[in-house]
Amino acid sequence: MQKSTARQKMGLRYSLITASLLAASTAIGYLFQLLHVPETNIVVVYLLSVILTSRLTKGYLFGIACSFLATMAFNYFFTQPYFTFSINDISYLITFTIMTITAILTSALTSKAKENESKALEKESTANALYQLTSQLSGAADLSEITGIIVRVVSQFLTCSAACLSINSDGTPEPTFLQQTDSGTLIHRELRDGDQLMKALNRSGESYHIGSEFYDLPIYGGGNLLAVLRIPKETGETLTQAQQQQLRMMMESAALAIDRYRNVQAKTLLKEEAARERYRGNLLRSISHDLRTPLASIMGSGEMLMDMTSPDDPRHDLAKDIYKDAGWLHALVENILNLTRLQDGKQPLHKQMEAVEEVIGAAVLAVEKRAPDHEITIHIPDEVLLVPMDAKLIQQVLINLLDNAVKHTPPGGEISVTAFADKVNHQAVLTVADRGSGIAESDLPHLFQMFYTTREKGADAQRGIGLGLTICESIVNAHKGTLSAKNRAGGGAEFTVTLPMEVPSDAHP
Repeated sequence: MQKSTARQKMGLRYSLITASLLAASTAIGYLFQLLHVPETNIVVVYLLSVILTSRLTKGYLFGIACSFLATMAFNYFFTQPYFTFSINDISYLITFTIMTITAILTSALTSKAKENESKALEKESTANALYQLTSQLSGAADLSEITGIIVRVVSQFLTCSAACLSINSDGTPEPTFLQQTDSGTLIHRELRDGDQLMKALNRSGESYHIGSEFYDLPIYGGGNLLAVLRIPKETGETLTQAQQQQLRMMMESAALAIDRYRNVQAKTLLKEEAARERYRGNLLRSISHDLRTPLASIMGSGEMLMDMTSPDDPRHDLAKDIYKDAGWLHALVENILNLTRLQDGKQPLHKQMEAVEEVIGAAVLAVEKRAPDHEITIHIPDEVLLVPMDAKLIQQVLINLLDNAVKHTPPGGEISVTAFADKVNHQAVLTVADRGSGIAESDLPHLFQMFYTTREKGADAQRGIGLGLTICESIVNAHKGTLSAKNRAGGGAEFTVTLPMEVPSDAHP
């Protein structure tokens, strides 16, 4: 409706210009006639009106119309018989034909020159706006500065109060958006239609969204929504094709700038995280190395005191507790050292073909010595199962998993280790299952995170600091395998380790 009204007003204005110029030419013609100026000069005046009409109006329509009207006016007012369209002298037909053709050609050339001038100015304006945008964006230091540059340049280019809404990396919009006022200042406005806007922009096939106040144009980069350029509705409804194309180019430049800033931020965060991990690893290694010697001395002294006292002596139990707690601390220190070596890539894998039942047997024997009240059942295939592995490290994985099972399973409860070959996926599968307290649902997603301990308050909750399962996962991942955990039906937990086996040469990929 607004576009139609604007076109009607423009057509009326151009019609008035054409009529006024023809009327002025006719008046000048009468003046020339009174002064006995030759008729050819009157024709030139009418040609001048055609040129001026083409210059002051848009397109070819009014210029060509003025050409025909000028010929008719000359015939009507200045050729005998006057005030009629009749022709007494046949030579006037030639004059009118030449005059009309000349007027049309002059109008066309003038309109074409004007159109070329307009296109040149438009291209210059476009190039200047794009240059200003890219040059300013290249020096932007943060996201707020990038947004401000976009708003200012687009507002200047379209002569409107443009705005820009930033989108967070998780796809949610900022609570406020930046807009330039009529006075040229930048203000933050509250976003009230955020949910509706995001639904509209995320809808398939939507390249823009028309709201009550804005034309919202999404700015994408790398397949992600980075920002939304907001053009006032009245401006968006009158955008020309050239302006739309220019806006797309400006939005591409904005997307590159925002994407570049986010990449820099991501790299900075990764460097900071790597530095923190390095400092933490160095600290853990330093502490662990410093603790190993006194812990070994405490364990040795505790063992000596146990040998020097009889089992019914109260001092024997005290020495036993000292030895047990020192042993737990020593194992914890070894776990920390192993974890830091694995994370730094300083724990080399000595892989060779190993019999799975031998590795399982050694792990079970080590755990049963520490927990004689628990019975561990082993289920292995009849045929020898050979798997390429570092036997010492995989044994440590099984020991850690069995220690967890013993810790959370009462004496006499079911604990089992199972091994079998998955010939379809060419991998060995080892499971450690128990009928203990199981794993809390809230703990399952975080079970293998470093230093994560269960939120359930159990009797043994203080005995771990959340490194055992992290070490297990690191070892298994180093073998290109997987480690997963789940709760068993009927109670208890089950941990599953998969290790890749050698693929037979005749196996299909």
